[in-house]
Amino acid sequence: MKIYTRTGDAGETSLFGGTRVSKSDVRVDAYGEVDEVNALLGVALASLSARADSPGFADIAGAIVKIQRDLFALGARLADPNDRISPRVTKAVLQNADVEGLEQLIDRLEADLPPLTHFILPGGAEPAAALHLARTVCRRAERRMVALQPAVHELLIRYINRLSDLLFVMARSVNHRTGAPEITW
Repeated sequence: MKIYTRTGDAGETSLFGGTRVSKSDVRVDAYGEVDEVNALLGVALASLSARADSPGFADIAGAIVKIQRDLFALGARLADPNDRISPRVTKAVLQNADVEGLEQLIDRLEADLPPLTHFILPGGAEPAAALHLARTVCRRAERRMVALQPAVHELLIRYINRLSDLLFVMARSVNHRTGAPEITW
């Protein structure tokens, strides 16, 4: 199979089920934003892997890989406004347990962090900066998702909302573990 199909050369793409839409369609924009979050998580993961001088990040790296898989599922759901794929493809399913898993990881990571008393500027160690950037794109993806009609399942909105919280906490955790200072505002 070739990577190019030429079917998008006129500025259209297919949703699941075969419906052709403009590449500027709000639904395509929404799953494109989710894809961008996923790519930024790949940057954060590569940056974590490159830090041989830093404390272990196995917990965060493992969580990122799971989140990347979840984001593929979320993107598939966004590309399927008629819910045709979800009953058949189990890896495209997100559940309440996935949101709860994000919450549990937030709680675990926050337990090791100093209390947050001020706003902090995004940045710090390179992987933390990548996580902060992923968080901002995640918020943009959430804004795109809530604007979709027909409305997306509320579980998907809860997942992406909680994910942005987790990415913030992950960034703080990376900075804390590497000794990078948090610059307050």
